[in-house]
Amino acid sequence: MTVAELLQEVSTKPIEKRAITNLNVLNEAYAYGSAFSRGMRIDLGNLVVLLISGTASIDDAGRTVHVGDLRAQVRRTFDNITALLASEGASWKDIVRTTCYLRDIERDYPAFNEERSAFYRAQGLNPLPASTGIQAILCRPDLLVEIEAIAMFHREKSTE
Repeated sequence: MTVAELLQEVSTKPIEKRAITNLNVLNEAYAYGSAFSRGMRIDLGNLVVLLISGTASIDDAGRTVHVGDLRAQVRRTFDNITALLASEGASWKDIVRTTCYLRDIERDYPAFNEERSAFYRAQGLNPLPASTGIQAILCRPDLLVEIEAIAMFHREKSTE
């Protein structure tokens, strides 16, 4: 399908969207008083876009895990995102962009980047996703990292 055909199809049909989750790994934000979906799936013809909300080192009960351990929080965050992707039939090879929020970027970026690089190598990513790193005050004082992601893939790959 050409870009023009895709745009024509998108402009004439309603955009299908639905929330995504994986309750085996992390809970819904509503469970602890927040109001957002863990992710959103958007179907644009044969193209699927996954918008993964800021995800952190949270367990299936909504508790922060690995308090004070940046490396373990990074690994849990990647595991949570991996589970959200898998729930939609996607993987890290479908990720096109990440935004990475660090509570203290000057202190933690070297360790964060080591963990991220090792994870991406283990996933066999080539090319690597586009990414931005930002220092931010996160929603909980015990969180050291939060990552949001965008994935794109063709519908026939999905688990529908």
